[in-house]
Amino acid sequence: MDRIEIGKKIKMLRERKGWSQRQLATESGQSPSYLPELERGEKCPTVEVLDNICFALGISLAEFFSEPVEIKKRDKLAELSPEQKQLFNDFLNSLD
Repeated sequence: MDRIEIGKKIKMLRERKGWSQRQLATESGQSPSYLPELERGEKCPTVEVLDNICFALGISLAEFFSEPVEIKKRDKLAELSPEQKQLFNDFLNSLD
């Protein structure tokens, strides 16, 4: 994956969460001016920076480099509140 693809993936994941560039920059400890450069592929993040971005997005580095379908499923579950997770778990248990 080259820096253009990395930037596109960061942007796709950020938009999927409904976050602005500024919000992701804040959540990941990056400069608000650096994130747009990453998304456009003008800069290539270090492993540490990419790990911080992934952590903010609720995924691992391995998931970042895996298929988008797996990431999408993970994002939806990660965004549930504790109450929603309990309801979902109760629903699944009722199927037995």
